[in-house]
Amino acid sequence: MSTEGERGSAVVDFLLVSLLVTVLTLGLMQLALTLHVRNILIDSAAEGARYAALDGHELHHGVARTRALITAALPNAYADQVHAGMITHEGVSLVQVQVHGPVPVLGLLGPGGVITVSGRAVAE
Repeated sequence: MSTEGERGSAVVDFLLVSLLVTVLTLGLMQLALTLHVRNILIDSAAEGARYAALDGHELHHGVARTRALITAALPNAYADQVHAGMITHEGVSLVQVQVHGPVPVLGLLGPGGVITVSGRAVAE
């Protein structure tokens, strides 16, 4: 058997497999980053709602607390749309903090959608 026709095919195989592994690795890293951003927004909204629900605090205190927590971990653009309000669920007054933030597509840059998360706490 002659191996003349297969000369250089190992390099091509290596490049194709390397490209596939690189794309899969970058995709997993992007998914992890998106979940990280989502978890930070959820935790910040919940903490802001708990803070605003404390006796002696008002809704704007919860918004400020939420923004401070978000900007401590993410760029300032993620804390631009934070809203707080009072809602009633099954006769119980709750403080709700909502955060609308961009979904990162290419790292923390690039186009993307909007994720909306909220945190609630029982008003004291």
